[in-house]
Amino acid sequence: MLNVDDYRARILGSVEPLAPLNVPLSSAHECVLAEDVSAPWPLPSFDNSSMDGYAVASAEIADASAESPVSLTVIDDVPAGYRASESLRPGTAIRIMTGAPMPEGADAVVPVERTDAGVDTVLILDSVDPGAYVRKAAEDVVAGDVVMRAGTLIGARQMAILAAVGCGTVKVRPRPRVAVISTGSELVEPGTPLRHGLITDSNSYLLVAACHEAGADAYRVGPIIDDEAAFMTAIEDQLHRCDLILTSGGVSMGAYDTVKAVLSTLGSVDFMKIAMNPGMPQGHGHVGEERTPIITLPGNPVSSYISFENFVRPAIRLMRGLPDLDRPILRARCAASLTSPPHKRQFARAVFLPSGDVAPVGTGQGSHVLGGLAESDALIVVPEEVTSVAAGDEVTVVDLRHA
Repeated sequence: MLNVDDYRARILGSVEPLAPLNVPLSSAHECVLAEDVSAPWPLPSFDNSSMDGYAVASAEIADASAESPVSLTVIDDVPAGYRASESLRPGTAIRIMTGAPMPEGADAVVPVERTDAGVDTVLILDSVDPGAYVRKAAEDVVAGDVVMRAGTLIGARQMAILAAVGCGTVKVRPRPRVAVISTGSELVEPGTPLRHGLITDSNSYLLVAACHEAGADAYRVGPIIDDEAAFMTAIEDQLHRCDLILTSGGVSMGAYDTVKAVLSTLGSVDFMKIAMNPGMPQGHGHVGEERTPIITLPGNPVSSYISFENFVRPAIRLMRGLPDLDRPILRARCAASLTSPPHKRQFARAVFLPSGDVAPVGTGQGSHVLGGLAESDALIVVPEEVTSVAAGDEVTVVDLRHA
């Protein structure tokens, strides 16, 4: 059997970051920037008011107070998006809204709350310093500054600066398109009444959601029966529209496992046993003329998820061009005892306790136990050479609470 680390290295060596594309800014969210972005203009691009109030010459109101207000004639009204039609003259003020350009001759803004809010004339009830409540041009970004570096993951905050510097399109590494296919004649769609011997397809929903959480655009292909022609058609239908194919089921030694038979004719796919629990039977390779990567996962849902976390999730993040491929790894005390099969690396479902310790969850660590998987927010990693963990032992933990 191959160990987990060597198999992971093979998987990561079989994929590469996706080629950059120019996409509309509206499609760039959660993509990785592929080139530096510089500001073509300063931010702000002009001096503007940070408050609703009155643009003034600060020297004229230096002695203003509530007991001795200064009266000024209001000669213009400037909303955001417009310029003043008048320049400030001695003894005057210009009513101004937040974001509006500062009028010529004004060096400060008096907030409306510190006036009587007059329309034709205004009483200034307080003095302000020069530059008060004025956003100066280029105080945030100077024209030519690099505002975002290649390799940055574009989140909501990054979208704002890209829009502010006028990026209608952005060069990014796109989100990988992943086709998810479950196989097995026993599978039926959720909502279908179950006959004896049938089970609801949960794997494809699990894997599509996991792909989305990893930053891919995944779509689900309905369950495929154990029939070579049906499976081949399903694979061939996806080759032209995805960057990665993900299957679950059909990779063990069963007599009706069609995945191996079909993929051997469509490309170069290696199937092997990995020294891990759960998730021993695995496969990966390339199919089709364009050598689309394919990763085949075991059919038991917990095995499928643990395999996804170890092999598929880092592959998706590599395809996105992200530098960090793994979830946070930490050390914590195990609150209960745990056994592990010899010569295999176990990934035991667990939950973080308020104390910071972790405890195994569910009715057991079997590869079919979905209740414990749903409850878990951590994986306890038990090394190959360890067969038991005692309560209170320190263990390595994969933190599932964070990306």
